[in-house]
Amino acid sequence: MSFRDNLLHLRAANNMTQEQLAMLLGVSRQSVTKWEAEKSYPEMDKLLKMCQVFDCTLDELVQGDLTGHEGAVSAQFRPTGVPKDLFGYDEHMRKFANKISFGIAAPIASVALGVFFSLGYSDGEGLGLLPDNISAAFGLLSIFVGVAVCLACIIPAGMDHSNFVKSHPFLEDFYTEDEKARARKQFTYELIGGIFSIFIGIFVLIVLGGTAYEVVAGVPALLALIAIGVRFIVHGAMTVARVDIDDYNEDSYEELSESEIRDADLPEDRKEELRRQRRRAERSNALCGVIMITATIIGLVMLFVYQQYMTFWIAWPVGGMLCGIVSILFRGLGRD
Repeated sequence: MSFRDNLLHLRAANNMTQEQLAMLLGVSRQSVTKWEAEKSYPEMDKLLKMCQVFDCTLDELVQGDLTGHEGAVSAQFRPTGVPKDLFGYDEHMRKFANKISFGIAAPIASVALGVFFSLGYSDGEGLGLLPDNISAAFGLLSIFVGVAVCLACIIPAGMDHSNFVKSHPFLEDFYTEDEKARARKQFTYELIGGIFSIFIGIFVLIVLGGTAYEVVAGVPALLALIAIGVRFIVHGAMTVARVDIDDYNEDSYEELSESEIRDADLPEDRKEELRRQRRRAERSNALCGVIMITATIIGLVMLFVYQQYMTFWIAWPVGGMLCGIVSILFRGLGRD
């Protein structure tokens, strides 16, 4: 039998739709259609994946006769009528949310430590445990460490997520309504907790304002509590986004490169739409990067140059809100 005949038989014998097989292999349904019509041939990695799915060897699949393989789908991949997380999506997204939220909070926490060292021990306002030059050096070092931790968390996590999306551009929605409700509830709790943490930091700074402890304890406490609040808010937002599989499937195409879009088994109008989505995403991300770098510069200038201990941190929330507005505008307007 030919590969086409084996594929048709195995899929029919296991009551598997083209969409289900495409999802298992990480390809489009059009790819499976072309294979079964002998208009194209799968790549080696897809053939090996099919061997895992149908529990057969490569020789049997390509050149053998698999008509006797009734119900031969491996238990891991066998359709049960209830969608399952076949690729570890939930675990991947949980780790992704933890790394991104921690990476975003790390530089804010490091600035808190940096302020404690570089400002708390200077000009006779601190405890006098370290000379000014050493305390300033420790302050800068803590900030650099925070930035390094941020990059060490975010860059590998982003690359892993991009690879995951490219390997699995389409997933079935396996989350139940109860799981989605729990995710929304967790987001609500984390959002409230994050906002409460930030307000506690402001309260501490107000209480210590005008005292000898304003710089030593008030400003670092504010920054540390902001870091905790940001971590809660970002993690909660990514938690509720995790269960939106439809949004994942739509956004997954933004991870495709130009060559991958060109070679995809999709209609030309769909390819052109994907190119427009990709260009919009690139421009939105670039603009958000510029906004946040500018916000960081403004915040640090307000802190170290103008010594605006009460208001310097506002630069980052404003930058984040501007990034959100930019993202909404790029998605909503849908123009190049």
